[in-house]
Amino acid sequence: MTYTETPFFGYAMGLLVWLESIPLSVWVHESPSVWAQPTVLTLHTMGMAVLVGAAWVLDLRLLGISRTIPLSDFRWVFPAVALGLIVNLITGVLLFMARATTWGTAIPFLIKILLVVASAATLLPLRRFLLRSDVDQQEITGNVRLLAIASIVAWTAAITAGRLLAYTVTG
Repeated sequence: MTYTETPFFGYAMGLLVWLESIPLSVWVHESPSVWAQPTVLTLHTMGMAVLVGAAWVLDLRLLGISRTIPLSDFRWVFPAVALGLIVNLITGVLLFMARATTWGTAIPFLIKILLVVASAATLLPLRRFLLRSDVDQQEITGNVRLLAIASIVAWTAAITAGRLLAYTVTG
């Protein structure tokens, strides 16, 4: 028995087919309007730029670039990251729904999602470190630098995986 013959796969495919058939999904995928897929994709890209750009600014500071700027001056990063994450979550769900049967069964897409989750997970301990009241007196430890490197690598891999989907997954 292959995995496609299991009851779980049948239920999952039914859910994916249902997601694709929702009027909003059909509109995003099939509408000739510039407000459909082109706008959703543009907003997804802009959200990614804010999210990853802000994360990278913090990561690079933690790795030693612009050491003269106090770490507490980088607290603005987290509201920007949150905004980018919200925009990407909404637009990503819309883009996924429009091609749920294709993306939901594509291993490269699932790898991309895991990379996004891993990338976002690096921000939680960095946020905890940066929001300490004595952050400007704290030394940046090897663990914090390692998290910054992991963040840069994971975001780069997630973006690359997302871009490569256009060439590896058809549907």
